[in-house]
Amino acid sequence: MVDLIPSPESVMEILKSTGAYRRGHFVYPNGKRASHYFQMPLAFRFYDNARVLSVGLSRLFRMEKSISSRLPEVSVISPGPGGIMVSFGVREALSADQIYWAEIEDGKRQFRQYIGEGDVYPAIIVDDIVRSGRAINETIELVRSVGTEVIGVGSIVRFDGSPNDFNGIPLKSLMTFDVNFYDTEDEWRVSRSASEAAEERVRF
Repeated sequence: MVDLIPSPESVMEILKSTGAYRRGHFVYPNGKRASHYFQMPLAFRFYDNARVLSVGLSRLFRMEKSISSRLPEVSVISPGPGGIMVSFGVREALSADQIYWAEIEDGKRQFRQYIGEGDVYPAIIVDDIVRSGRAINETIELVRSVGTEVIGVGSIVRFDGSPNDFNGIPLKSLMTFDVNFYDTEDEWRVSRSASEAAEERVRF
């Protein structure tokens, strides 16, 4: 029998086998260096994997009576295009009525869809990965600005050190990843994570 909520080990196996989790030397947009990089859409291109991850995350929400009691009149919202596949999967698994996603326009996160006051049902915000929590916080503000309450927040992967909750709403995730970032390439090269990444490339 397949577990409805996959273990963190099972999640990582999916991410590794699909290339969604990679090891090497990567420079993040903020200039930080790391030995890991996640490209979650690579896992979601396979239907079976997408379903396992989406259903797993949806079960974490369904276990909360404060959320399950409000279904199906719930909206599932992604902070950006990267989380759209997750939001579609979670919406299907929950049989929620609505789905929306935000985009950055003129430096501000906003809905491209036409939305009027009261159009959006109580919201569950989901993303593929939470690094700093900034995108989630901005989306919470956006959702509240259109007169809607946020009743749940979740992601497939959460970086260790990112927020555990947002304005009192616990972040639900399938896996927490221990992160090591470095300011310069020299710092990265002498780090243990750089050595481990090199060993893994040789092994595989």
